Amino acid sequence: MTQPVCAVLGIGPGNGAAIARRFAREHYRLALLSRSTTLSEKLANELPGAHAYACDAGNPEAVKDTFVRIRKDMGDVDVLVHNAGSGTWGNVEQVSAADLESAWRVNVLGAFAAAREVIPAMKKRGSGSIIFIGATASRRGAARAAAFAQAKAAQRALAESMARHLWPAGIHVALVIIDGVVDLARTRERMPDKPESFFVKPEDVAVTIWWLTQQPRSAWSFEVEARPFGENW
Repeated sequence: MTQPVCAVLGIGPGNGAAIARRFAREHYRLALLSRSTTLSEKLANELPGAHAYACDAGNPEAVKDTFVRIRKDMGDVDVLVHNAGSGTWGNVEQVSAADLESAWRVNVLGAFAAAREVIPAMKKRGSGSIIFIGATASRRGAARAAAFAQAKAAQRALAESMARHLWPAGIHVALVIIDGVVDLARTRERMPDKPESFFVKPEDVAVTIWWLTQQPRSAWSFEVEARPFGENW
């Protein structure tokens, strides 16, 4: 039996790498997409059947070309996880129009372009999962998230529209809203006084994403929140 393929768009040292490792444990082959392949190539060498691809999520033509290569190298994608999510922090007087456009391109246009590449095969097969990684900004616009929040909110709306359209075709579209600070070396450095329980563990986020792809069809979830148990929300 051919191993299924999971494509993760946005490979970083936190959630992206953890998601890839989780699906590798479940015997998926991995397509690892990121603007720079420094980390993804190292990760691909660690994971059986994994391939690293240089891809700018904000460039729809680059996304299209990359998925053409993935289909040629690995076959059709069974699970797509859109984890790319960059943005500039600042209030409406500080950020630029270019900042807004850049955040929208990565979070929304890139997700749209990637989804369009995997939907035809999923519809033909009658199954598949497309998971968007959201953030606190998916639901509310903090003062300093003028550029980022508009993109994450638009991403959520795109995901919901896709879910309403694609669920009946057997394609599970879902959104994971990560409401908390992800446990990374740089966040630990910025917040040295925070306890272990304060941080969102990437490995645990990956468990939630894997669980979404395994949900029975009679009880699918669209929006799932992931936050530390002690988070004030």
